[in-house]
This record gives sequence, structure tokens and C-alpha cells, in this order.
Amino acid sequence: MVTEKIDLAQFLNQQYLCESLTIKEVTTLIDYTELVTFNKSEVIADIGDVGEALYFVINGEAALFVGEQTESQVGLIHAGELMGEMSFFDRKPRSVRARAMKDDTQLLKLSRAMYKRLRVEHPYITVNLLEHAIVSLDHLFRQASNDLSSLSSYFNMPGRK
Repeated sequence: MVTEKIDLAQFLNQQYLCESLTIKEVTTLIDYTELVTFNKSEVIADIGDVGEALYFVINGEAALFVGEQTESQVGLIHAGELMGEMSFFDRKPRSVRARAMKDDTQLLKLSRAMYKRLRVEHPYITVNLLEHAIVSLDHLFRQASNDLSSLSSYFNMPGRK
């Protein structure tokens, strides 16, 4: 357990989320989270669920899918990235399903209850987490905007009927 915590702290210390945190603050953040593991194709979060946790990908990757009967992949979350922030903060049902794409996909899970405690007990850490969520949502918005722009350009090409 101690070795696992040290490994997590070293990994997180290399990530944007923790670049302005001390190693002590990083280990404090870890104390508020739970390490969860998923195997390939397991659902991490499902369409329609309200986000009761934020996830930070430690190992492996997760894909985002839309569709009930036939799933279509719409995104990929890699190690070092945050996921679940949109539904977590706006408390609206998830619009995508998150699935582990590899065996032994490890995530740090920050539950809503622990987030509330962290916000009160360690506001500086929470500010860093919020800034990371804003950057993550900005990347998502920019990617969606680029995809929509490409699609629009395709359909509006001269000579296309």
C-alpha cells in the first residue's frame, strides 16, 4: 500500500493537475481518492448516470461511446487525463458511456463526498483540480468544435450535392 501510494504520487507529480502542488499536497490528494481498476470493455460510467465521481486515468485508457444498441466511439482518454468532470460539476445525466480499453485500466476516483471534504480542508488543492477540469473541458470543447467544423466543411464543399 505504501509503495502504491509512492508510485501514484510520483506519477501525479508529473501531471499538469499537480504541477504546482508540493509532494505533500499530492499525497494529500491521493488520501481523498480511491484507486479503482477495470478490465477491457468494462463500463466505468454509463449514459444517463449523474456523475458522482471524478476520475483521473493512471494506467491504460478509457474510450467514450454514444449509442445504446450500436456504440460509436467519440473520444479517448489517456493516462494523465481527467474524465467525468462535465456530469460531476453540472449534475446532469451523462451523455456518453466510458469503457476501459485495456485490462488493468487504473483510475483514481474522487467521490463527491470526498471532493466536498477536500474543498473545505484543502482549498488550494481543490483550486488546482478545478483549473485542471476547466482545461480538460476546454480541450473537449475545442475538439468538438474542430470536428463540427470539419464536418461542416465536408458537407459544404463546392460541387457536393
